[in-house]
Amino acid sequence: MLLQWNKYAHKLADKGQKILESLMTINDPVLRGTTIIYELPNEGSKIEFESAKHDLLGHLRGKLHNYDIDIEVIVNEAVENKFAFTPQDKYNRLNEINPNLDLLRKTFDLDF
Repeated sequence: MLLQWNKYAHKLADKGQKILESLMTINDPVLRGTTIIYELPNEGSKIEFESAKHDLLGHLRGKLHNYDIDIEVIVNEAVENKFAFTPQDKYNRLNEINPNLDLLRKTFDLDF
């Protein structure tokens, strides 16, 4: 699910919809059963996200072959953006997204 979520966000960026793309990459969604729980930092973000939710649901339902999926948006004023400043922070964030990155680093004996 997370892979398709990120692919859709990148597709939005390619179309020039940078605001929606940034809203989708603020944090990772949580899957509970067939409901995707997504936290946003304020009501304005929620309204913007809700406007594109239908297309996102269509994409996820089609790619995951699961038409019971729904998205619940929660506003959490305490949500903070995760910024990666150091190379180690960047590596850790990318490794969260794709754990195979560590295998690649070890296979080719790479540094950060």
